Amino acid sequence: MILVLSGCSSWGCTDTTAERGEAGVRVGVVGTDGQALGVTAEVVDWRLEPHPQVLSEGDRVHFYFHFDGANEYSDPAVDACAVDKERVVLGCQTVYSSQAFGPADDPRTGDDWLAVENPEQVAEVLLIPNDQSYDRPTCEADIRDGGGMHPPESPNMGDRL
Repeated sequence: MILVLSGCSSWGCTDTTAERGEAGVRVGVVGTDGQALGVTAEVVDWRLEPHPQVLSEGDRVHFYFHFDGANEYSDPAVDACAVDKERVVLGCQTVYSSQAFGPADDPRTGDDWLAVENPEQVAEVLLIPNDQSYDRPTCEADIRDGGGMHPPESPNMGDRL
């Protein structure tokens, strides 16, 4: 007796990665499909200063960011990167719109800190427009429900933006 199951085929799980968008001080946040989310993110200020909880570690990059268009049901995230005058990455981290809880006169502004090896080389802080908040499983992690378009990987030290 041979048992044949009809309708079965491979799941065809595929992973793709979105292309990294152009970094800037002010960016329109885009989803993995490249479509604008109707949210802008902006670095409104930055400076070098010691973090108040670890003064002995020297200067860090203290930056302020603003999200416009995000609401309590969405929590877009972008990578914030300290770069030198050649736009070479000195350090990056992801910031979420939910972190923008700032002062009462502007509740959409928040701040964060970047630790970089040579803070004196920092020329500016840039944002990468790709939304990093949608973290779907990969095919490797879940062949049945994974796959699809994923955000680009965060830049590494030494990458040029």
